[in-house]
Amino acid sequence: MDFVISVLQNKHIRNKFSCGIKALDDYIKFQVSQDIKKNLTVCFVMADKSNKIIAFSTLSNFSLPGFEIPDKFKKRLPKSYKNIPVTLLGRLAVDQKYARTGKGEYMLMHALRESLNVSKKSLGSMAVIVDPIDNNAVLFYKKYGFILLPDSKKMFLPMKTIEKVF
Repeated sequence: MDFVISVLQNKHIRNKFSCGIKALDDYIKFQVSQDIKKNLTVCFVMADKSNKIIAFSTLSNFSLPGFEIPDKFKKRLPKSYKNIPVTLLGRLAVDQKYARTGKGEYMLMHALRESLNVSKKSLGSMAVIVDPIDNNAVLFYKKYGFILLPDSKKMFLPMKTIEKVF
């Protein structure tokens, strides 16, 4: 294997990362450390042997207003829940040098597996939520079964669906 996935550490080289989307490039270079220190997110990186970041993703706790969830998915949810616990896959990016090599899919599968494991062991979560940055991201997530939420730009994938993959 030519890469390792781990939690972001000081040894990882962030300043050369470029996915081509300024907001994501700036986030990994300048903001993510602050978010980690404030316990707002966990950042996973795929890095090569020299610790250069190939790709990254972030996961956070999140809640979604119950009314945003499509009816067919809320049938079994208690009516007393105004907000539904979910996991936010806040960011997912791959360096341009590795675009279309399967690294994005690999990072997505890693994030989904992590989310499922946490939901089974320590924090309840009914789905993974994403807020795609552009239409290319929407198409990427649709490929893996994410569903657009009505009246929202968010997409979600139920944990029950993720369980079937792993």
